[in-house]
Amino acid sequence: MAQTLLKVSGLKVAYGGIQAVKGVDFEVREGELVSLIGSNGAGKTTTMKAITGTLPALGGDIEFMGKSIKGRGAWDLVKEGLVMVPEGRGVFTRMTITENLQIGAYTRSDKAGIAQDIDRVFTTFPRLKERATQLAGTMSGGEQQMLAMGRALMARPNVLLLDEPTMGLSPIMCDKIFEVVKQVYDQGVTVLLVEQNASRALQIADRGYVMESGLITMSGDAKVMLNDPKVRAAYLGE
Repeated sequence: MAQTLLKVSGLKVAYGGIQAVKGVDFEVREGELVSLIGSNGAGKTTTMKAITGTLPALGGDIEFMGKSIKGRGAWDLVKEGLVMVPEGRGVFTRMTITENLQIGAYTRSDKAGIAQDIDRVFTTFPRLKERATQLAGTMSGGEQQMLAMGRALMARPNVLLLDEPTMGLSPIMCDKIFEVVKQVYDQGVTVLLVEQNASRALQIADRGYVMESGLITMSGDAKVMLNDPKVRAAYLGE
C-alpha cells in the first residue's frame, strides 16, 4: 500500500463560537487524487485552512509525511511540500504571470530548475505562455486559476491542495480546469481536491469523502460513490 502523506484525525475547528468542523478523519496516500465533496457551508474550506495553518485547530491532529503539523505556519509547510491553491485564487494582481510563477518558487534557490519548471508550467498552461508579461490582475478568472495552480506547482509539492478551483468559472473554463487537474495528477502529483461539483470531482478521483455539517458522512472508491444512489440524490440532482 502507498505511503500516507496527509492524515487528518479527529479535527475540530471553530469560527467565533460556532463549531464548523466537528471531528473529521481522512487521509491522502502517495500518488492519489482524493476528492472532498459537499455542499456550500459543509466545512470543506475550513478544513483546508486548518490543514495549512491559516486557522487554528480546536482538537484532533494533522500529520504530513509522518509528522504532526498542527499549529505550524503555512510558510513552513510550503517548504516541506504541502501547498494550497486557495479558494478565490489569490494571485498577485500587479505582477506579471512570470513574476507570479517566480514567487511560487520562493523557497528554492536552484535557478536552472526554476527556469525548467516555468517552462513546464507554460507547457501545461499554453494560455499563460502567450501572456507571460501580462499583469495577473488583467486576466480572466479562469486564467487566474491556471496561474494560481501553476504558481503552486513551482514549489514542487508533495501534496497539492486545491480549494474549489472551479468556483465562479464558466462551464467551458470548468472543463479546462478539471482537465488540467487530471493532467497534473497524471504527472505524478498527489492531489486533495475540494469541490462542490461532486460529479466531476469523483469522475477524476481515486477516492472520495463526503462532508456534511462539519462531519465526514461517507467515503470510499470514487467510482463506486459516483454510482451510489444517496450521493446521486444529494449531489447529482438525481
